[in-house]
Amino acid sequence: MSQDIINEVYFLLSSILMGIIITFVYDFLLIWRRLLRHSPFFVSLEDFVFWVACAIAVFYMLYEENDGILRWFAVFGAAMGMLIYKRVIGNHFVKIISTCIEKEIYVIRKILGFLFKPIIWLLKKLKKFCTDLLKKQRKLAKYTKKKLTVCIKMLKITLCKH
Repeated sequence: MSQDIINEVYFLLSSILMGIIITFVYDFLLIWRRLLRHSPFFVSLEDFVFWVACAIAVFYMLYEENDGILRWFAVFGAAMGMLIYKRVIGNHFVKIISTCIEKEIYVIRKILGFLFKPIIWLLKKLKKFCTDLLKKQRKLAKYTKKKLTVCIKMLKITLCKH
């Protein structure tokens, strides 16, 4: 085989690998979205940033491997790599990883909930105590205001008589 054909095959394999890498990284973005729900604005923003980064990576690969010349078989190679990855690994990978992470988060929450249960109980009791204290303080302030008002009225009446 001539060196030119070997270089073209190498370039095609690089394109296929680039497609696999792009799809693999996008799967992590999908896992992130499954764990934390996003608004459509943030989904669009994430996609925009991701595809800009992918365009830069593909441009760099084209620049390094083929002197910046766009070759259609490279585009088809990247698409083929994406398709191969999605068919073989992609859908299962996202489901398995996101389910495992969700279960780990669930277990961690249960453990932390158990560990912090006495603190939460204490905080609830403290809140109730403070609420009751505030109610009593308001009643006392109201009572004191009434008494002072009566005293002021009596003082005015006494001063007016003299």
